[in-house]
Amino acid sequence: MKGIGVSPGISINKAFVIRKTQAALSGISLKNEEEIAAEIARFKTAVKISSDEIEHIKNNSQTQLQKEELDILDVQLELINDPQIADDVIDKITTEKKTANDALLEIIDNIVQIFLGMDDNYMSERSADIKDIGARILKHINDPGRANIQKFDSDVIIIADDISPSETMTMDVAHVTGFATRSGSKTSHAAIIARAKGIPAVVNCGEELMTIKDKDIIILDGELGVVLVNPGTDKIREYERRKDIYKQQTATLKSLKDTPSITTDGKEIILSANISSAADMDQVFENGGAGVGLLRTELLFMNRDSFPTEEEQFKFYKEIAVRSNGKPVIVRTIDIGGDKHLPYFNLPPELNPFLGYRAIRICLDRTDLFKTQLKAILRAGIFGDLKIMFPMISGVKEIRDAKKILEEAKGELATEDNPFNAEIKIGIMIEIPSAAVTADILAKEVDFFSIGTNDLCQYTLAVDRMNEKITHLYDPFNPGVLRLIYNVIEQGRIHNTHVAMCGEMAADPLATLVLIGMGLEEFSMSATAIPVIKNIIINSTEIFAKQVCSSVLEMDSSENIITYLKQLTQ
Repeated sequence: MKGIGVSPGISINKAFVIRKTQAALSGISLKNEEEIAAEIARFKTAVKISSDEIEHIKNNSQTQLQKEELDILDVQLELINDPQIADDVIDKITTEKKTANDALLEIIDNIVQIFLGMDDNYMSERSADIKDIGARILKHINDPGRANIQKFDSDVIIIADDISPSETMTMDVAHVTGFATRSGSKTSHAAIIARAKGIPAVVNCGEELMTIKDKDIIILDGELGVVLVNPGTDKIREYERRKDIYKQQTATLKSLKDTPSITTDGKEIILSANISSAADMDQVFENGGAGVGLLRTELLFMNRDSFPTEEEQFKFYKEIAVRSNGKPVIVRTIDIGGDKHLPYFNLPPELNPFLGYRAIRICLDRTDLFKTQLKAILRAGIFGDLKIMFPMISGVKEIRDAKKILEEAKGELATEDNPFNAEIKIGIMIEIPSAAVTADILAKEVDFFSIGTNDLCQYTLAVDRMNEKITHLYDPFNPGVLRLIYNVIEQGRIHNTHVAMCGEMAADPLATLVLIGMGLEEFSMSATAIPVIKNIIINSTEIFAKQVCSSVLEMDSSENIITYLKQLTQ
């Protein structure tokens, strides 16, 4: 079975299959005030027990949680105790006379759909948090006696539809040697926790995965994204040899933390990380990152009932600036709208949300919201090397309009006698084909570009990457996509504009030599991917990379390109 390898490594063990029963609406209508009061009390009790349960998981020394896991649990605690969720559930119980079970299911489903509709993979995967806290509260509404921590008598590979955040953290992971899930992506919690614990994992394996039975012998390859069921003796021996080799390679990669990211012929490549909060900074430095190539600011605006104030935003950016230890941090201005809804910001439904009212388009329309964020970033900029990046830019007018508002923000801070970084650098995301084609024009307006390959690929190929029926058409190695990327990098070189890449392609080892050959100056990716890309860089030459790039740009199909690049790595 083929899935997505999200945590490298090889595991050979027996399967332990987790099959979940889905919660269902009862359809029961409450009859009187007594029943309504009883259901409200039932809901509140379940919330209290759920909150206490999370606290117990956090403080239980046996679970040996790492920082990434504690951060996830803190988010879950906030969600469990979110007053907006509680108010909405209680309102349904009171006004619509629904049971606590039904009211919570409907509210959770509504929130999950909002998150799932988001274009950003990281944000859409946060729906797992909502599902998880909903399931936890429902458990205590309907079945409060069910055990929470999963124990195993011997080593196993977990097979599941999906694995919730709290399940990954409360399992007896001493006996878990691998995860394989039917659904999920590189940014799902199962993937994040598996990487944090160094457990091989494959996600998005499809329906066939759930035909596996308990105690089937499984080989799981977390790098290639392969799951083998009941293999023969020869295949097991082959993978045991590969497992030994992988262990040796892992030790080598861990030793690269302080090694400069320079090719053997002297070309330095900056390796940065994509983050969402100050808590992510530790991983950046643990993996040898040179800074932050993309700070997503959307989480600051979510899970609340109003826009964050300038002071709240200032504290958020300041903490990251301080923890960056003087390393550069590129702050992307808020990228919401269209398919990224905030519960307190009413946006009309759109027929084409990916092409709709979002990101810089909202900011230029709601200058009050935009200016508040810019002022907070400018103020935090005196505590570190912060830079501002505008997303979803399609042409030069949007840049000039955004720069005008930035100058107004500076003027207001000066009038208020509020210290700020007046010389802050600005850049744009190149994620719309019109921006990639006119990179020569846009380069004159900004200090840097960052290529967002996820959206650039989606828009160039007219492929909704969230649509399972056409995901096979989503192909960053398509010659049209590669030529746009090359043009952006080349125009950046000509006009002395720094060019980075912060999309998934930056973390793809298959693309590394091509991008170096194109002249890409900075790769930004999840922190855990940095050692792998660094290892390729320090064992390559820029001259050879340019030859690879030249060959690739002459090819007529992604199939030929991918075959050629795979041959280079064998």
